[in-house]
Amino acid sequence: MLQPIWDVLLAHAPLLRSPLFPALFSLGSYLSFCLPFLLLDALAPRCALVRRYKLQPHSSVSWSAVRSCAALVFYNHLVFVFPLTVLHWYLMPVNLPAHAPALPLLLAQVLVCLLLFDFQSFTWHLLHHKVPWLYRNFHKVHHTYTSTSALTAEYSSAWETLSLGFFAATTPVLLGCHPLTELAFFLLNIWLSVEDHCGYDLPWATHRLVPLGLYGGARHHDLHHLKSTCNFAPYFTHWDRLAGTLRTQDGAGTSEGS
Repeated sequence: MLQPIWDVLLAHAPLLRSPLFPALFSLGSYLSFCLPFLLLDALAPRCALVRRYKLQPHSSVSWSAVRSCAALVFYNHLVFVFPLTVLHWYLMPVNLPAHAPALPLLLAQVLVCLLLFDFQSFTWHLLHHKVPWLYRNFHKVHHTYTSTSALTAEYSSAWETLSLGFFAATTPVLLGCHPLTELAFFLLNIWLSVEDHCGYDLPWATHRLVPLGLYGGARHHDLHHLKSTCNFAPYFTHWDRLAGTLRTQDGAGTSEGS
């Protein structure tokens, strides 16, 4: 089922093998996913229908904040991400097999990648809140805004951008994933990160599609930015539940932190 898609991508093999591709793919996907939410942010002050879905309805996104977030994202990609992708391209040339993976295998590996990244991020995030030096020097930048918006997803220090990027890049490699599986995981991961920070609890939000409260979503992560002492996992809720750091909007659950 995936072979026609992979054949189309293989027709652009020089681009896929280019050292420019990873940075352009990451930046382009991120900005594309942010755009619909930026439109909602522009409409929210004038449209009650949009405002009703805002997690913090009395907050608004200033365009100076948008410029600041965009500037830092471009800076981190240009100064840090791009040189590292060039180095990776030089040391480990891209291998593009002729055949696509089976769809069930791709879906299973994307889910495993997402679960592993969620655990890595939870551990990393909790550590940076528990150790004051790490929080002050590396993670505090990301908490500049207590009201989340889409572009704040990657408003972070270079260390945070690179370390989380390292987790995302190495997880598919450790599992021996096909390049198409890697692309699918990267796209999903970027989308979920943007949705986590979008500042809206929309009717079609991911956490409404996953049953039993297993997935936190934007409401879950917005509370983390408000309280900074709970909900450290980026996506799923099981690690926070086990650690006693899960908190819901209505005050249920427990929270610990520093």
